[in-house]
Amino acid sequence: MAQYDYDLITIGGGSGGVRASRISASYGARVALIESGDLGGTCVNVGCIPKKLFSYAAHAASDFADARGFGWSVTGAQFDWKTLLANKDREITRLNGIYAKVLQDAGVKVITGRARVVDAHTVAIGEQMLSAAHLLIATGGHAVKPDIPGAELGITSDQAFHLDALPRRVVVIGGGYIAVEFASIFNGLGVATTLLHRRTQLLRGFDEDLGKVLAEELAQHGITLALNETPAGLARDGDGLRVLLGSGRSISTDLVLFATGRLPNVAGLGLVEAGVKLAKNGAVQVDDFYCSSVPSIHAIGDVIDRVQLTPVALAEGMALARTLFKNDPAKLDYANIPTAVFSHPHIGSVGLSEAKAREKHGAVDIYRTRFRPLKTTLSGSAERVFMKLVVARDSGRVLGAHMVGAEAGEIIQGLAVALNCGATKAQFDATLGIHPTTAEEFVTLRNKD
Repeated sequence: MAQYDYDLITIGGGSGGVRASRISASYGARVALIESGDLGGTCVNVGCIPKKLFSYAAHAASDFADARGFGWSVTGAQFDWKTLLANKDREITRLNGIYAKVLQDAGVKVITGRARVVDAHTVAIGEQMLSAAHLLIATGGHAVKPDIPGAELGITSDQAFHLDALPRRVVVIGGGYIAVEFASIFNGLGVATTLLHRRTQLLRGFDEDLGKVLAEELAQHGITLALNETPAGLARDGDGLRVLLGSGRSISTDLVLFATGRLPNVAGLGLVEAGVKLAKNGAVQVDDFYCSSVPSIHAIGDVIDRVQLTPVALAEGMALARTLFKNDPAKLDYANIPTAVFSHPHIGSVGLSEAKAREKHGAVDIYRTRFRPLKTTLSGSAERVFMKLVVARDSGRVLGAHMVGAEAGEIIQGLAVALNCGATKAQFDATLGIHPTTAEEFVTLRNKD
């Protein structure tokens, strides 16, 4: 590989790109990483991290309300948006620095600039040309707005992290995890919130019960649901906005947030010119080992549009590094990937939905429960927990575990280990619960549908 400047040049300094670069360098590769913005990508800067911090802030109001039932007198509590923004920005800056140090300590050369692929082994940053035996595209994705009149008057989740002030009213358009999370955040911070979705079912791709239960819980928390409604356009309305709907009615608001999907970041990269095949939505098409149609060009993370989750991009990056520089071809098993949605209440899910399980395994048994958790008996909250297990009838193997309720992600993470080990319902039943906890319900479910 001495004929090249580097063994690997990574374009994109998000979670996947940083991990692939660092691990490759640890295997002895000469690595450069090119990033035009802040290190950490979507997750650190305008995704997982700031969103979870905002979620904590939004949940504080219900925590204060719950405290009264436990004897606490909470008076004079006030929320300051500017303080939250400043504290969030400080944490993001700290994480940017950690990413930079990790790369520096690993011996990765970080280059600031916008890269363009010139050919199978060459990258241009402005007038500078660099070559490598392998190129890695890890440029992530970006939020998109629908093609409707006035769409420029709305924002995406990227801008939501930098608002000068909270609006009095907001309409969140979408029905996926970003939409329900931001609807929960705005609502928790005291904003009159409407969630507008073109379908009746929230969280497409998740177990159907999760979307149904979450819709009920969001409404109970005070969010106005406008389901089966299509946005037809946005227009200015005095100092505010008006959302025009396909049904003919309209909604007045101060802010519109579009959470209507994301597309891969491939514009201006020169991939097509270099011979790299892209999917219709721009995603880089790769094989099981993340190799594109050009053998020396690879891609991982959101830009390949397989599973848009940070831990998946990290795992893909590690697998690629092992394949290229450890002589240990590795590919990722995409089954049983656990995920959480930080709506209010939270959602946790791992394994197959009921519909997918029936499609793949035929006969299944369903165990589910919905109950009032112990905390609400004194807090007075009407929030209820939902839990569900999907079990293969022939083998007894647990195929899916799904939950709506406080700390669902924390609970489902442990169950993900069990599902990856092939745990059966009988083994769940033989496991003693921790009492009194919500999680123990997963090992005490006995009545199937």
